[in-house]
Amino acid sequence: MQDEPRPPVVLVPRGGAWGATVAGAARARGLDAVVVPLITDAPPEDPAALDAALARLAAEAGRHDSPSAVGTGPDGAGSPAPWLAVTSATAVRMVAGRTPRLPGGVRVACVGEATARAARQAGWRVDVVPDTESAAGLVAAFPRPAGRVLFPRSELAAPTLVEGLRARGIDVEDVVAYRTVGTGDEPVRLDRAPDAVLVTSGSVASQVARRMTPLDPRTRIACIGPGTAAAAREVGLPVHVVARSRSADALLDAVAEALRTEAPEAPEAPEPPRSGRSS
Repeated sequence: MQDEPRPPVVLVPRGGAWGATVAGAARARGLDAVVVPLITDAPPEDPAALDAALARLAAEAGRHDSPSAVGTGPDGAGSPAPWLAVTSATAVRMVAGRTPRLPGGVRVACVGEATARAARQAGWRVDVVPDTESAAGLVAAFPRPAGRVLFPRSELAAPTLVEGLRARGIDVEDVVAYRTVGTGDEPVRLDRAPDAVLVTSGSVASQVARRMTPLDPRTRIACIGPGTAAAAREVGLPVHVVARSRSADALLDAVAEALRTEAPEAPEAPEPPRSGRSS
């Protein structure tokens, strides 16, 4: 009896709750997920700067405990209520860890649905999620007038959000909320070369290039969005798959579709020998 084909191996590049969730979603799609943490999060080198920024946000929010629909004070006058802009679940976690309860006068803008879910789980009310899940999409989604925006970011965050908001005349304070660091220097070697590696950020791309190259010719690099794909190419990685939207689910769907398309067709069974003479 012929052995059943083994499912494709997909490398998940982060551990923790995120890695477990993504690995489970991969297995639900018929993929063999292997969690290999290539990056992890670390506090900022200067956490006092983040604490001071959050204190200023709370002080300003105290003047806007009941913001109106347009974001001004409770009497409809005065300066607009402040914003907290977050572009990752990690940023949400870092802020929530230092501010257990977000002040009621703060409005929250999230880059996409995954970040918004993390914000709601932290007990925050989410006011804005753009249709286009990107920093540029978030810039365009900000209403006017807008109060001052606090942007707690990764140390490696691109300037897209800050520059875009300032170009619209919106005051932005950006502060490092966390650092993304590699988990080691040793090469990553698996018993079986992965069919796909999930690349979810430029940091992951850098670690893949540093610790996994040269790649097996069969390994596909799958990126969560165009920005990450550009970062992967910059460090010399080939890009085979780009998700249609910036989420782990969309990335896994794209990987499953690509691997299914590339899978060789099963050979046709040979015809049984004919018996007897033809008429």
